[in-house]
Amino acid sequence: MPLARSLSMTSLNGLPQWEDEDLPVEDLLLFEISWEVTNKVGGIYTVIQTKAKTTADEWGENYFLIGPYFEQNVKTQVEFCEPPNPAVKKAMDTMKSQGCQVFFGRWLIEGSPYVLLFDIGSAAWSLDKWKGEFWEVSNIGIPFHDREANDAVIFGSLTAWFLKELSCQFDDKPSIIAHFHEWQAGVGLILSRSQKLPVATIFTTHATLLGRYLCAASIDFYNNLDQFDIDKEAGERQIYHRYCMERASVHCAHVFTTVSQITATEAEHMLKKSPDVVTPNGLNIKKFSAMHEFQNLHSMYKARIQEFIRGHFYGHLDFDLDKTLFFFIAGRYEFSNKGADMFLEALSRLNFLLRVHKTDVTVIVFFIMPAKTNNFNVETLKGQAVRKQLWDTAQSVKEKFGRKLYNALLKGEIPDLNKILDRDDITIMKRAIFSTQRHSLPPVTTHNMIDDSNDPILNTIRRIGLFNNRTDRVKVILHPEFLSSTSPLLPLDYEEFVRGCHLGVFPSYYEPWGYTPAECTVMGIPSVTTNLSGFGCFMQEHVADPAAYGIYIVDRRFRSPDESCNQLTQFLYSFCQQNRRQRIIQRNRTERLSDLLDWRYLGRYYMHARHLALSRTFPDKFEMELSAPPKTEGFRFPRPSSVPPSPSASQHSSPHHSEAEDDDEDERYDEDEEAERDRQNIKSPFSLGALPQGKKKQHGEYRN
Repeated sequence: MPLARSLSMTSLNGLPQWEDEDLPVEDLLLFEISWEVTNKVGGIYTVIQTKAKTTADEWGENYFLIGPYFEQNVKTQVEFCEPPNPAVKKAMDTMKSQGCQVFFGRWLIEGSPYVLLFDIGSAAWSLDKWKGEFWEVSNIGIPFHDREANDAVIFGSLTAWFLKELSCQFDDKPSIIAHFHEWQAGVGLILSRSQKLPVATIFTTHATLLGRYLCAASIDFYNNLDQFDIDKEAGERQIYHRYCMERASVHCAHVFTTVSQITATEAEHMLKKSPDVVTPNGLNIKKFSAMHEFQNLHSMYKARIQEFIRGHFYGHLDFDLDKTLFFFIAGRYEFSNKGADMFLEALSRLNFLLRVHKTDVTVIVFFIMPAKTNNFNVETLKGQAVRKQLWDTAQSVKEKFGRKLYNALLKGEIPDLNKILDRDDITIMKRAIFSTQRHSLPPVTTHNMIDDSNDPILNTIRRIGLFNNRTDRVKVILHPEFLSSTSPLLPLDYEEFVRGCHLGVFPSYYEPWGYTPAECTVMGIPSVTTNLSGFGCFMQEHVADPAAYGIYIVDRRFRSPDESCNQLTQFLYSFCQQNRRQRIIQRNRTERLSDLLDWRYLGRYYMHARHLALSRTFPDKFEMELSAPPKTEGFRFPRPSSVPPSPSASQHSSPHHSEAEDDDEDERYDEDEEAERDRQNIKSPFSLGALPQGKKKQHGEYRN
């Protein structure tokens, strides 16, 4: 038996290192397989897209992504080219010669990784044969009416076929790592293992199928994890075959990973296996050269949102926009899973508190959750037209006023302000004022909803009575469509809109990771999350006082729904009590947390999973030198020394606290000193060389 290659995490380029050079590093190929490669469906697309640059930097020309071919996506995202690897090209040619359409190119995202795309339709004629083969190896039957599951069988069979053609060219040398994401790609993993291909396999579940279904049904999920009859629950929801595909993938993979600790607990009960490695999701962090550039962007995009508000609330604009805060919630329209139900209830309670304490702060809340609509609401479009008409009127009067003032000053005269505006100017301005009169309340939705009588958000708004009355200090706007810079209503992209808001609120009940609060963090915008989201648990682990850094974590796991709602209300009310200076300080702290979410840091967990898969698949060729997966104890943000503008430390017994107290807090805040202390808690540039070394362990001992 040849000597085992000693795998080490000290590699600088991400490729495994070993002592014996019989097998060149360049011979290892990494494939990531997902239904969302070049095909945006949900959050997995974001994971793969943002991680691509870091992985491509590690693996170079040896990194490939495999996904489905959809012409409408490929036209704008993929540049076709010839495969640089002769083995990949030969495997593709073999499949093409047998009638399958296979496309190869570069995905036009950061990192420009290679993509291999299978045309599902071109291979649909083999569906029955492949379903039969899948039944023979797994005893999982796929109903004919489930198109998504049938597509998964075709996609998985094509993937396994490709890996077989590829591996045959390497004479059983360990050359391929295949990383499968979610159950749609799992068929390829199951077939690869059943054919005993020399491929190191990894399977990542980003959310369990049954967990998402159960939580959407408003079941007390986390308190009953060990009580569910899994087969019965899956059968009642007609997803038993999908659940079996997911569970078989988990148990067939050499290494099983999930994206968060909360999902790891869920997988242990739903899929009957604990993950080997937890691989948190990251983002590509782009730092601004100017330290506070993100603050300038906040001011710029906030002004754009204020313009929309002026039009939407015309005739009812009796609140001060300079004392108005913008909150938002965004994501898939999953009313309970995303916490929209609790958020609305908390807004009702917040409205009561703000009115009782007679505060001059107004809160405008946006719900950015796509739903079925007919078109824009006529009243909303009219509001923007009225705003533009008023602006044009003001500009024309201003120009006329300025010309008269200029001529008077040239003559050395101080103009008579009573005469500088003539009767026509007064008439024009009066007509403009009359045009802003409104006999209805500002609409709570920007679009005509197709089924508004059964819409859960609108029905809750009707129940709690948040109709944008003049007396309401909390006003609600439902925007049931993704944001776009070409919109006639709110011409902002999602990123621009987030930068212009003050607080993102995501009180999710089911959120395996949670990219929305993570995106807020890297943009320097505070956010609310929960201890049932992967992001919330990650921040609790890494930050001593998350609220001081603008990460408010609602306890939805160990408190009753009413207690959680009260806690969320208190977070929102305390945020409303902050002055402008405190919000600026908090945004500075929030933005500094972005280093924790950088793929350069979090990519180490995926690297560890790949090394572990190699050592388990080819134990005579590779061995792990790590005694455990990489740990994170050294990467923890301490509580700021100055008093943080957060609910935990800046609550006052009365909402009418003195400005002197704010001045005292400001004096204790030193931005440069805090920033330097935080930088020292994250080791730049996340070098892997300092990770602990240890003796080789048995394969079953690797647990996270």
